[in-house]
Amino acid sequence: MDEEEIRGLDRRGPALVYMAVADDIARRIEAGELKSGDRVPGELEMASTYGIARMTVARAIKELRDRELVQTVRGKGTFVL
Repeated sequence: MDEEEIRGLDRRGPALVYMAVADDIARRIEAGELKSGDRVPGELEMASTYGIARMTVARAIKELRDRELVQTVRGKGTFVL
């Protein structure tokens, strides 16, 4: 699912938006678009890109941390492992 598909998700439907965002970022990591050590775009930038709330982005980042794909460093950002 890409940015446009995520923007078009029915927010009242069964799809979880934060999971769709996490899956998209995970796909980008697997495809090599984001490499180990790369900084993931910030919450505000991703909220604008995906057309979602900042809290939804924060939940997606948490999901990526739970999958051990990224690490967040307070005051610096989130980085691909």
